[in-house]
Amino acid sequence: MSLSTRWQSSAALPCGLSGAPKGFCLRNAVRALGMPSGDYTNSYEGTGAVEHIFHKTFSQSEREVLSRLTTPYKIQTYLLDLPYSADERYRCPASVIRDRTAHCFDGALFAAAALRRLGHTPLIVDLLPNDRDDDHLIALFKVRGYWGAVAKSNFSGLTFREPIHRTLRELVLTYFEPFYNVQKEKTLRAYTVPLQLRRFDRLNWMGSDDRLDDIGIRLDEIRKIGLIDRPMARGLSPLDERSYNAGLLGANWDGLYKP
Repeated sequence: MSLSTRWQSSAALPCGLSGAPKGFCLRNAVRALGMPSGDYTNSYEGTGAVEHIFHKTFSQSEREVLSRLTTPYKIQTYLLDLPYSADERYRCPASVIRDRTAHCFDGALFAAAALRRLGHTPLIVDLLPNDRDDDHLIALFKVRGYWGAVAKSNFSGLTFREPIHRTLRELVLTYFEPFYNVQKEKTLRAYTVPLQLRRFDRLNWMGSDDRLDDIGIRLDEIRKIGLIDRPMARGLSPLDERSYNAGLLGANWDGLYKP
């Protein structure tokens, strides 16, 4: 669940990072896309600096929760145990711990913060549908140069991805089939380039709800990368009943987009 604008697919969409060779540097990809590198470059952040930020941002009890999340999958498990929020509001990572609930925006920010504590750059990507669905936010991480993801979703197939994907496009395409609406339509059409959340530290994005709309606004502004063109979209098959039911297992129906 997110409040960003819809993505409309076009007949000729940029392929973005698709086809990049193994080991292709994200910084080079940024330059190739013509985007300001400050949004999502994967620069190193010292352990001491991270510890200082977390000590200043989170209470002792909140830090104890985060200290138990020692792997990306443990972060994912924590999010899976939270009820899915149907609230029309954004929660920062500290609020997620306190309120024990989250939707996909909240969950992606929480995952990015928890991954940051483990030494990963806090990066998020917005997965963008047509005009008949909600978008979906994921937090990225890399292991030995391969992309993985952590996410909170109302759909069982839109959460964790192992770090085995050579490019972002390769990772995002794993979300294509399980990304559907209640009418059994496959709706994923595009994704944003990664957004670097360290640039929002001055807004205290990990500890305060007050300025989280700024992150949503920036996601609307940054470059979008298309996945399929209009002829492909017109030819998509509807989702089968078994996959539909499996993806909605345990869903909060109040939090589902109704086209």
